[in-house]
Amino acid sequence: MALNWAWVGLFTVAFATAFVRWLLGEHTILQALLTALFDGARSGFEISLGLAGVMALWLGLMRVGERAGMIELLARAAGPLLRRLFPEVPQGHPAQGAMTMNISANLLGLDNAATPLGLKAMRELQTLNKEPEGTASHAQIMFVVMNTAGLTLIPTSVIAIRQSIALKQGLGAEFNAADIFLPTLLVTFTALLAGVLAVAVCQRLPLWRARFLLPLLAVGGLLAAAVTALARLPADEAARIAGATGAGVILGVVALFLLAGAWRRVNVFDAFIDGAKEGFGVAIQIVPYLIAILIAIGVFRAAGCMDFLMSGIGAGVAALGFDTDFLPALPVGLMKILSGSGARGLMIDVMQTHGVDSFAGRLAAIVQGSTETTFYVLAVYFGSVGVKHARYALGCALLADAVGLIAAIGIGYAMLR
Repeated sequence: MALNWAWVGLFTVAFATAFVRWLLGEHTILQALLTALFDGARSGFEISLGLAGVMALWLGLMRVGERAGMIELLARAAGPLLRRLFPEVPQGHPAQGAMTMNISANLLGLDNAATPLGLKAMRELQTLNKEPEGTASHAQIMFVVMNTAGLTLIPTSVIAIRQSIALKQGLGAEFNAADIFLPTLLVTFTALLAGVLAVAVCQRLPLWRARFLLPLLAVGGLLAAAVTALARLPADEAARIAGATGAGVILGVVALFLLAGAWRRVNVFDAFIDGAKEGFGVAIQIVPYLIAILIAIGVFRAAGCMDFLMSGIGAGVAALGFDTDFLPALPVGLMKILSGSGARGLMIDVMQTHGVDSFAGRLAAIVQGSTETTFYVLAVYFGSVGVKHARYALGCALLADAVGLIAAIGIGYAMLR
């Protein structure tokens, strides 16, 4: 129901704003909304079509891993932590292995692998869903909110964009495009923790018990150790090591699945084909959900509502007497909730306008690298299993987004000024 009201609200506000602007003499505004409507529908279909191949690849490999017994092995390894966060998922269930691989891919910044693995996990969790038809389970909500937090060790794509813009702006070898990785990790871990705690409160999980806190502290300790080790290296080398590690881990998993299947005399080719067929079906199933959210976001942007929102926030911050140097980067965080490509465009605009090495430019990069496209994730993940009633998922995800954005601003001022 929350997603329904958000969807209707985006359209209502956009139409009302466009009507007022039309009355004031902006006669092209209605055409702009119509164009955004059709562009969103086309983009939704194109994204889903592009996702079909990736889904077929990864769900095919996952089917090989299942029949070779490797998914069950991963599930057992991740069991101590996942049992605390997902108490309704039985130990050794295939959902645990899929969730483990999805979280690992997100951590390593491998979006092309994370999404299909996440959709596979949602389908496995759906087999355990005892809620009424079309309603999200507790485990599905926790998993989706964790994905909206977008935990990433090093934002390699953002670093690459910064380096490219730095060259255009004539910055020399002294420019360090990877200097944002530590604050980005701190921000995204803060957002993840906020999202997990919010869902845990809604689900009345025993937060105060050691068996719940210790796994979270263990994961935090591993992240801290990884950051400490990488921080001792030159930032470019750290980014290169992280990228190579991510690619190596994924390729290693692929090789392990194939070799394990061959060792256990599984018909690897047939298993891959069976999984690939399922992946194509999932990609087709999410088309209407994705189109629905993209047309709403496109109309909201085309009506100028985001610009009005930013103007209001800027006026309020200035009236309170606070420093406003962060304001140029703020639209990136607000847009990222709605559109990843839109937020990327805003980030590039901030870097080009204020300078890639400016406070606003670096803060925009941190925000871009530490947040996720919440509405996109909700639409795709829930749409893949036919969930229409997301319950408290949207509220918890938006809370994590808000905490992450505030943390980005605070950490930015603490570490970059």
